[in-house]
Amino acid sequence: MKTQACIIGAGPAGLLLGHLLRAEGIECVVLERKTGDYVLGRIRAGVLEKITVDLMNRLGLDGRMKEEGLPHDGFNLADGDRLIRIDMGDLVGEQVMVYGQTELTRDLMEACDERDLAVIYEAGDVALHDIESDAPYVTYSKDGSDHRIDADMIIGCDGFHGPSRKAIPDTVGKHFERVYPFGWLGILADVPPCNHELIYANHERGFALASMRSATRSRYYIDVPLTDKVENWSDDQVWDELAIRLGPEAAAHITRGPSIEKSIAPLRSYIFAPMRHGRLMLCGDSAHIVPPTGAKGLNLAASDVYYAADALIAFFRKQDNNAIVGYSDRALARVWKSERFSWSLTKLMHRFPEDGAFERAMQVAELDYIANSRAAQISIAENYVGLPV
Repeated sequence: MKTQACIIGAGPAGLLLGHLLRAEGIECVVLERKTGDYVLGRIRAGVLEKITVDLMNRLGLDGRMKEEGLPHDGFNLADGDRLIRIDMGDLVGEQVMVYGQTELTRDLMEACDERDLAVIYEAGDVALHDIESDAPYVTYSKDGSDHRIDADMIIGCDGFHGPSRKAIPDTVGKHFERVYPFGWLGILADVPPCNHELIYANHERGFALASMRSATRSRYYIDVPLTDKVENWSDDQVWDELAIRLGPEAAAHITRGPSIEKSIAPLRSYIFAPMRHGRLMLCGDSAHIVPPTGAKGLNLAASDVYYAADALIAFFRKQDNNAIVGYSDRALARVWKSERFSWSLTKLMHRFPEDGAFERAMQVAELDYIANSRAAQISIAENYVGLPV
């Protein structure tokens, strides 16, 4: 098979990029090692920045999001009994959209046939070849047969453990990483949220987050040691801990119910640079991971896709090789700023094992400063809604 662009990974980043390229008449094929049902079954992010919403609007695939999504003008930081509301609408004139990643992925998947975006699921043993040449290609296996795709460009949207980043030589790439000493125990339940906006809480017992996927489905988190196991936590224990950490105001409005998903996710900050080598470009988790504090993961992937689509369209339409060459620097400039925000919010809202009285006093002072400074709130709001692309 011969195509202009071969995209590896059919998560939201890969599908979003594929649709953007097909909208410009560029030939592309998407490879995915899992089934479509598996991709849809992954429980992930639910807060969408303006860039993500705008790209869905650009594609004309935002109809269901407009009907079912929850626009938010603000969010809250909690410290003990106090809620510090960050009014994004007033501070920076923007809002975010609460709409589950699963639903966004579904919208992208269901449009593939109509928009002639080819997706090959259950593609095993994916390998990249000759990425430093002008004729790269990808091999994979499916249904007991080996296959090859010749492409002008390969785009890796295949996550942290995929083969794309590993195809870049160690002599070229550099890794930057911070592994955190805790994970987030998440519970998903079909109950109304305790607050109409998100609450990030810093409590002496640890971090908590009250979030939602819809008006009837809630997503809550608490931080736990990395050594903890999900089977050690009953639903009742999680609800009890949430009621303590979120504070009395939120606790009074918590509706308890059986979990439909419960898991522990480790936290890390990670960047791989450069995000392009030869005819290979990286997008999303294949190049960077952010802690979920600040809701940047999916949105950072979307901004990568924005830059990648811009570069690829210039490359295929105008034979502009400089657009491809400049992709990594453009993407990384925003990646580093988003990583900084996620890292700083994680540091502010969590109790680290090595922290003592001084570090705790700094958190208290910072939260008090934020509560009483419009300038500080503007900075947080600007980063939360998403920096300009």
